[in-house]
Amino acid sequence: MDLYQLLSLLSWKVVAAMLAIYCASLACYRLFLHPLAKFPGPKLAAITRCYEGYYDLILEGQYTFKIAEMHKSYGPIIRISPYELHILDHAFYEKLYGQHDGRDKYQWACNGFVAPGATIWFVPRVILTSLDELHQARRSPLNHFFSKTKVAARQDVVIRNVEKLCSMLMRRVGSTINLGAAVGALVQDVQCDFILNKPYGSLDKDDFNVAIANMCQSVGNLWRFSKHFPRLGLALKSIPVEMVSKVANEDAKVFFKFLKEIDIDTERLLNTASSSGAEKDSPRTVVDELVDSELLPTDKSLPRVLNEVQTIVGAGLETVSGVLRLVLYHVFSNPEILQRLRAELLTVKGVSSSNDIMDLKKLEKLPYLTSIIMEALRMSPAIGSRMARIVSEDLPYEGWSIPAATPVGMTTILMHFDEKLYPEPYSFIPDRWMDIEKRKKFSKIYAPFSRGSRMCAGMYLAWADLYFTLAALALRFDFEFEGIEASDFRMVRDEFVIGVKAKSVLNCRVTMCEL
Repeated sequence: MDLYQLLSLLSWKVVAAMLAIYCASLACYRLFLHPLAKFPGPKLAAITRCYEGYYDLILEGQYTFKIAEMHKSYGPIIRISPYELHILDHAFYEKLYGQHDGRDKYQWACNGFVAPGATIWFVPRVILTSLDELHQARRSPLNHFFSKTKVAARQDVVIRNVEKLCSMLMRRVGSTINLGAAVGALVQDVQCDFILNKPYGSLDKDDFNVAIANMCQSVGNLWRFSKHFPRLGLALKSIPVEMVSKVANEDAKVFFKFLKEIDIDTERLLNTASSSGAEKDSPRTVVDELVDSELLPTDKSLPRVLNEVQTIVGAGLETVSGVLRLVLYHVFSNPEILQRLRAELLTVKGVSSSNDIMDLKKLEKLPYLTSIIMEALRMSPAIGSRMARIVSEDLPYEGWSIPAATPVGMTTILMHFDEKLYPEPYSFIPDRWMDIEKRKKFSKIYAPFSRGSRMCAGMYLAWADLYFTLAALALRFDFEFEGIEASDFRMVRDEFVIGVKAKSVLNCRVTMCEL
């Protein structure tokens, strides 16, 4: 009897019974025999990842909030899926995310990025090379390119684009604009100018290319879908942009055109950097850094470099834009904060008028400006999701022994809104950072860019964006906001980035300030 004949004898009832037995056996194993069976948490979450899928896909990014509820019911360590644990305990953060060897990423979480080969992506283990070692090799040229020294040396890139933003706002004085779109355009142009030596002209658009900002607040749908269905995510990514654009809405068409231009310019830069007669007079791009690094030739291939550049550019768009919208709203809505900031800025040596360009080192030394930015980053850290780490050995936690190779995650924004650490966590209070000793005390648990070897590569560029933009706008403009309030900037969805009710909207009337 061949396989076909055997299958023909099976009725749908037999198949259904076999499937039921399999599911029941799997559920029993995960509940009682699995290495994570001893950890507390909802039984349904322990049985199937569909539990998380419901909050991710049906409720559109609510699992982070569900995890917070679980901790209230089950304690500081919980099982949030058949395979993964989550911890809410600031004392453990440094132990999990600090400078440690052997902290691999979790493949399931990285699937959402649909960027094979990029540093942010999970890669298969190769002979004699751990995932962590491969990550460090790929991360090395990025660390060099985005180092604090490099950012300071090229601060003119940020200044040039901030000045352009100010010029555009001066033309709109007396008008109502979407300031959220304007700062989104600024971040887009700074990112591309710094990374690829080419601003893409978002600041020149009448609407500040708001479509890109809108799409950045929506890509979480694809990220969540691709986590749960990675092969379908890769299949969607493989569809040519031209074909997708035919059925996409107008915002998506603008966004895909932007991505296509980045790919074209990346390929051009890669060909130029790889040629022996390449010009070296222009500022270095991240492509130059990758080509001149000690990476293997396969890591300098066009497909990997395309994915690397796209993820680097994309990582800084909505993360920094979101912080700018939040901080501008809170600063310009509070006269006391605004006046204190302006008074401090005017104490900087060499600043005699609102049109003077400041130096990054001078701005970094201003305690109140720095405190304002730190508070904004507390309320809007880079991501709204957990990024689990996998350790190679058993990991102890408060009497528990976490088995080796278990994905363990923590969520920064949940820690940043812990009222035990930050009284009145939903209030914008820059003074909580004015005490230098308190800053030092919180240094290991304040993590807007994560911590350890996998922290955000573009952190120093993001700080420069925030310093220059806030300083320039505070000394030149007043903004009267319309139809917006503080709660509109609280996280309401996990889009990997912080999904807020306001999205990219920050409507206001622009006037010149009188110092």
